Amino acid sequence: MSDTGTQPNAGPGRGTAETDGGTDTGTGSTSGSAPMPDWEKRFRAPRVSLPDWAEDAPHRSLFVSNATGTYELYAWDRATGEQRQVTDRPNGTTDGLLSPDGRWIWWFDDKDGDEFGVWLRQPFDGSGTDEPAVPGLAPSYPAGLAVGRDGRTVVVGRSTDEDGSTIHVVRPDAAPGDAPAEIYRHRESAGVGDLSHDGTLIAIEHTEHGDAMHAALRVVRTDGSTVAELDDSKGGTVELGLEVLGFAPVDGDTRLLVGHQRRGRWEPMVWDVATGEEADLDLDLPGDVSAEWYPDGSALLVAHGFEARGDLWRYDFATRELTRVETPRGSVSGATARPDGTVEYMWSSAAEPPVLRSTSGKVVLDPPGMKAPGSVPVEDVWVEGPGGRVHALVQKPAGASGPLPTVFEVHGGPTWHDSDAFMAGPAAWVDHGYAVVRVNYRGSTGYGREWTDALKHRVGLIELEDIAAVREWAVDSGLADPDRLVLSGGSWGGYLTLLGLGTQPDAWALGLAAVPVADYVTAYHDEMEALKSIDRTFFGGTPEEVPERFEASSPLTYVDAVKAPVYISAGVNDPRCPIRQVENYVNRLAARDAVHEVYRYDAGHGSLVVDERIKQVALELDFARRHLG
Repeated sequence: MSDTGTQPNAGPGRGTAETDGGTDTGTGSTSGSAPMPDWEKRFRAPRVSLPDWAEDAPHRSLFVSNATGTYELYAWDRATGEQRQVTDRPNGTTDGLLSPDGRWIWWFDDKDGDEFGVWLRQPFDGSGTDEPAVPGLAPSYPAGLAVGRDGRTVVVGRSTDEDGSTIHVVRPDAAPGDAPAEIYRHRESAGVGDLSHDGTLIAIEHTEHGDAMHAALRVVRTDGSTVAELDDSKGGTVELGLEVLGFAPVDGDTRLLVGHQRRGRWEPMVWDVATGEEADLDLDLPGDVSAEWYPDGSALLVAHGFEARGDLWRYDFATRELTRVETPRGSVSGATARPDGTVEYMWSSAAEPPVLRSTSGKVVLDPPGMKAPGSVPVEDVWVEGPGGRVHALVQKPAGASGPLPTVFEVHGGPTWHDSDAFMAGPAAWVDHGYAVVRVNYRGSTGYGREWTDALKHRVGLIELEDIAAVREWAVDSGLADPDRLVLSGGSWGGYLTLLGLGTQPDAWALGLAAVPVADYVTAYHDEMEALKSIDRTFFGGTPEEVPERFEASSPLTYVDAVKAPVYISAGVNDPRCPIRQVENYVNRLAARDAVHEVYRYDAGHGSLVVDERIKQVALELDFARRHLG
């Protein structure tokens, strides 16, 4: 019932390309007698995700852990306390789902991180082997999955270059061997939102109007016939997005919880798809607001994010009262309401490692073995930028005074934001004497719709204007040494790193780019179909339709202006930032003997293997040491 950790509905963005955490080595030391440094312990310390649980068997749960050194799925029987590793693949597994009856575990099987594959399933108790979950469907990129409480109704979203977005249904009356019925197809991106509690209604998020940043909603029956439509795009230049948060968990209840942006931020409302009635909750909270149902449908668990921190609330439908669910100051990365009324949530801060807590006062899952060392807290900085006040989070070694070598760690997404949450990567730089600055540039979530939508058409360049404003503050305030400034990031952050090194060549002493967009035109033609839809929205067309915009925003355009040493790491199976466009950029650097190093690894958009992640961080630290002194 949770919305984090093991859900298959990963969004179409490029993500952050980083998984912090690790496994227990049992010794706390590396080979020989040398003690393991704190920065490595933070990656190796065992971690767990917020457990998903079966709606009709809440004692059965599914979570992700790195207990073996690779992130994999684990089954947990809360009644007996037994835990069992479900998947075991060289490059890890994180996409999984429990059937509502708790009998089956579904998981997505791709090849070496390329995100192109099929759904498999196995019995929760491990009594059988993996089997194809939906026979008759060819491999694809996943676009949502929903399994009915009857155990027979299944809704599968797919995305391929040939077919665009399709949705298929396995109906309860299907004969053995029948192929799943296709009920939806469109060239633009779409996906499965949810299946109603009685298994008769399917909510679809789609972007048929051509704006992949702002979805519309359609509710259909299992035969594909339309029940209701909700579209806030208005057919004009101002697009407003909608998202499916879930059907009411009660048979016959046709209410759908929906996220909307009608007041310039994300917030929930209740839409009765049978009557068309919309109930606006109008929650008096600043910032973005999301929600999920309590299991009996009488209340909502409200997740609230504001200025890089998060907290929880309960909204009661009968009294219309909003009551705070007490959590410490920091970030709540996921939460779920249990049938007994308690709330389980994953909490951390920049200084304190994650812990899975319950409002009952207990720690829900406490992995045995090595504990991750803490780090230093963040300081909030607000800087006036060209598009408004920019929020940045700053960490520096305890007791240190500037000017310090400083890493600008740029988040991915771009529709994401840095928060006061525990991150092993930034903490590693602090351990080595660096200050770390993380900027929630325009395009980031959590600061209103206009802030998120601002990057259209001048993609990359707008974000770098905000980063430049914070860079100027960091130097003028005495925090940062202007001669030892590092621009770094993964995925979209890697893209901004390469673009920044070329468009601001005198501003940066070093660049570290992980799984980046490097040649935007080639990236567009090679990437997964859902990302092509996103890029058409960002740029207002394809590279052939608006070539000047792609050229202005592509790092390859400015590669010959790069002065700083560049370190690039890339997964050879990456479908989001494909390897060919990275090689095009690297070849241009090599052609003029620019100082650069490239590390290629056998995975996709980042790695789920702890040793591999540690190796990459060690290579970045060493590259910075050699070139900055």
